[in-house]
Amino acid sequence: MPLARAQSFVSSSPRPVLGLALLLLVAGCSLQAPAPSVPLATPAGWQAPLPASAEPSLPHGSNPRRLLQWWQQTGDPALPGLIEAAQAASPTVGTARSRFLQARAARVSAGAALGPTLDATAQTSRGFSQIAGGIATQNQAGLQASWEIDLFGANAATRDAAQARVEGAQAQWHDARISVAAEVANELNNFRSCRRELAIQESDAASRAESARLTDLAMRAGFQSTANAALARASSAEAAARARQQRASCDISVKALVALTALDEPELRARLAAPAQPPSDTLFAIDHLPAAVLAQRPDLFNADRNVAAASAEVGSAQAKRYPRLTLAGSVGAASFKARGMNVDVSTWSIGPLSVSLPLFDGGRHRADIDAARARYDEAVTQYRATARQAVREVEEALVNLESTAARTTDARAAVEGYQASFEATEQRYRGGLASLLELEESRRMLLTARTTQSALERERMAAWIALYRAAGGGWRQDAPAPPDTPPSASAMPAANPS
Repeated sequence: MPLARAQSFVSSSPRPVLGLALLLLVAGCSLQAPAPSVPLATPAGWQAPLPASAEPSLPHGSNPRRLLQWWQQTGDPALPGLIEAAQAASPTVGTARSRFLQARAARVSAGAALGPTLDATAQTSRGFSQIAGGIATQNQAGLQASWEIDLFGANAATRDAAQARVEGAQAQWHDARISVAAEVANELNNFRSCRRELAIQESDAASRAESARLTDLAMRAGFQSTANAALARASSAEAAARARQQRASCDISVKALVALTALDEPELRARLAAPAQPPSDTLFAIDHLPAAVLAQRPDLFNADRNVAAASAEVGSAQAKRYPRLTLAGSVGAASFKARGMNVDVSTWSIGPLSVSLPLFDGGRHRADIDAARARYDEAVTQYRATARQAVREVEEALVNLESTAARTTDARAAVEGYQASFEATEQRYRGGLASLLELEESRRMLLTARTTQSALERERMAAWIALYRAAGGGWRQDAPAPPDTPPSASAMPAANPS
C-alpha cells in the first residue's frame, strides 16, 4: 500500500471525502501478497567427488572464467565457431529472444498504467446553423488527460510482475544459448568419436584383409586348408562391412551438424578437417558449495522470477477488489465563424475525481484471486523441483566424471595388453605355431578393447559437457540482455557461448 500517496490524498481532500479516504487507507493496508521468494534447502556439499582442481582445498573450488571458456580447453579448434554459428541459427535461441522482447514490451505497457494518459483531439465542421442564421464553420482542438491513482497498488503489482517476467525471460535466453552450446559440443564429440572408431575399423579391416591374402597364398601352396582360407575371407568381408557402416554413421553426424549450424556442408567439412588435440584432464572447476552453483543456473533463476511474478499477480488481483480512484482533466479551444462573425472560446477543467467501488461481480474477483494463488503455488512447486533437478544433474555429471577417470587407466592397459597379445599371436600364426582361430580371437579382443577405449573418451567428454550444462554454463545475473535485432551466422562476432 503506497501510504504516503494515500496520506497526501487525505490531507488535500474536502471533509465529505475524508471518511471515505480513511476507509480506503485501512482497507489497502490490509492487502498482503505471498512471499516473492521462497527458501531452498540445498545440500551442504556434493556427495559425488569433485574434479581434481575443484576440491574444497581451493577457495570455493571454482574458476568462473575457466567455466566460461570451457570450449577452448577441449582442444578442438572447430568447436567455438560451430557454437557461434549454431547459436545464430538456432530457433530455440530465436524464440527465447522473441519472448524476452515481448516480456520487455509488456513491462513498458504495465509501467505506463501508473502514469496519466494524454490524448489530443481536433475536429472541424461546416454547415447551416440556426443560431447564426446561415452557414457557419466550427473548429475545436483540445487535450484530454486521465489518471488512475494506484491507491491500492494494483498497477504497481502488475508492473512488478512484468519486470520479474522480463528478468526470467532474459535468463531463459542465456539458458537457450547454453543448451545449444552443449548440444553442438555433444554432436561434435560424437563425430570425433565416430572418426576414431572409423580409424579403428579401417585398421582392423586392413589387418584382416592382409591375413586373408596371406592365408589364400598359403592355401595355394598347400600349407593352409580351404576352410581356413574361407574363414579368413569371411572375416575380412565382415570387417570391411563394419568399416562402411561406421563411415555412414560419421556422415550422418556431419548432417546433424549441418542442421545445427546452418553451415554449408563443404564449409563444415573443411572446419572439421582441422585436427583436434586431446582435451585437458580437467576442463574447468565448479564451486564445492551447491548453493553457489545453483545461483549460476539461469533456469533456476527464471523459476525464482516466476515465483516473484506470481506473488505480484496475487497482490494485483487482491487490489482489484477495492475501489478505483480516477482523475480527469481537459484543456480546449474552439472557434466559431458565421456571417462575418468570429468567436474564439477556450476551456479547461480538472475533474471529475471519481471513485468506483465493486459491489457485486458474481464472484469474479474472488475467483481471480484464487486462480492467482494457485499459480503462485504452482510456481513455488516448480521452483523447488527445478532446484532438485539441478542438484541431480550436477551429481550425475560428477559421478560420470569420476567413473570415466577411474576406468581410463584400465582401458589403456587393456588396449596395450591386447595389442601385444595380438602381435605375438600374429607372429606365431605366420610361423605356423598358432591357428587362424587363435588369431581371429586375439584380433576380436583387441578390436573390442580399442572400441571400448574410444567410447570411454566420448563418455568422458560427454560428462564434462553435462557438468558444464548443469553448472549453468558460467551464467551470471548481470549477463547482457539479448540484442534487439537477431544476429546472423555470417556476421556474428566472437562471442561467449554461454
